[in-house]
Amino acid sequence: MYPQGNDPRLDDSQDDNGRIADPAAGRIRYTIDDVEVSIAIERSQYLDANGKLVAEDYRVLLKEEIRKSLRREFASLDDFLRRWTQAERKQAVIEELREQGISLDVLREAVPQGEVIDAFDLIAHIAFDQPPLSRRERANNVRKRNCFGQYGEEARAVLEALLEKYADHGISDIEDPKILELPPFNKIGSKTQIRRGIFGGNEHYSQALTELEQQIYQERA
Repeated sequence: MYPQGNDPRLDDSQDDNGRIADPAAGRIRYTIDDVEVSIAIERSQYLDANGKLVAEDYRVLLKEEIRKSLRREFASLDDFLRRWTQAERKQAVIEELREQGISLDVLREAVPQGEVIDAFDLIAHIAFDQPPLSRRERANNVRKRNCFGQYGEEARAVLEALLEKYADHGISDIEDPKILELPPFNKIGSKTQIRRGIFGGNEHYSQALTELEQQIYQERA
């Protein structure tokens, strides 16, 4: 038993809960098992005069916290657009944010109907107040431009199915190599048959996927 205030496991700035006061940053830092962590989501609740539990606008609070985090990651809208456009696969940007504690699920929680909005639009909207489009709206815009005319019938069927998968689930799904093993692709052919037989090789399939993504984000990116 250590005398109060003399526990050698804590320094002068650390309390019994592992919190470290950080006056310079104006915040509290937390450590768990000697690993520094940060709060991803914080929700404020209080009791009103009648004893009823009242929660402050959770979505507004969350959106503002995420905005600050995103603006630390992306200096400006142009910086975000450049990094998104230059990423060979968009999942890489999403993973970088997840490693910084900003998961796609958290982004969706911060915006009404966030589950139908594309990752690109969630970031641009929360961080830089850009009007968001749903994934379905982006997919329909691609269809209106009739972008698959240079491909054969089977290749167009694959690209149309990829676009539909994107509209339903998002960019990460169509970038996953395993997508071609699932319906409706497995009815068109095996993964090897699609890449080599229909598109003429892995490189050509990869290029077609890149072009599809460029079409999806043509409005802003």
